[in-house]
Amino acid sequence: MSKKKMLGSHVKELLSGVSDHGSAHLSEVETDLAQTALLLGEAIEKLGVSFLALHSAVLKEQDEISMIIDAGSISEDSIDRLKTIQQEIAQHINSAVTCLQFQDLTSQLISRTMQRCEGLREVLTALGVVGDDIATDTESDDIAHLLKETTLRLEKQSADLKDLLRKAVHQKHLDSGDIELF
Repeated sequence: MSKKKMLGSHVKELLSGVSDHGSAHLSEVETDLAQTALLLGEAIEKLGVSFLALHSAVLKEQDEISMIIDAGSISEDSIDRLKTIQQEIAQHINSAVTCLQFQDLTSQLISRTMQRCEGLREVLTALGVVGDDIATDTESDDIAHLLKETTLRLEKQSADLKDLLRKAVHQKHLDSGDIELF
């Protein structure tokens, strides 16, 4: 086999291999992301139910304490300490419930990651198509031209995906005051 024919065969094999292996890995990534989203959703739902139940129980306890206070059978110092504790508990519960909102942030990030995977899948598919278009006897100049066209097509796909996913989550911590989503 001549060097020109060998080059075509090697390029075809490379592009097909990258396409096939990349697609297989992307499928695993997408499966993992979907499972992560499912588990995250279930965990957040259970946490939400638990926090709301805790909040309900604490409110009942606070009502009972208020009745004792109103009956006047407790010292002023104890009353002040109980009121401080009640405010502290309410603050902690509100903070915990606010943290549950991170599910929305993470769900959106997972969705964006899935979109990026789809964009990468399109790139890999394009490489596979190019690999299929290269015959073992394709001339080196034709291969070079085909690879240049493919590079331009891939750059356009990448730019289109970048434009689609331009916005990002700007919040770095859950307890920061403002949240800027996509």
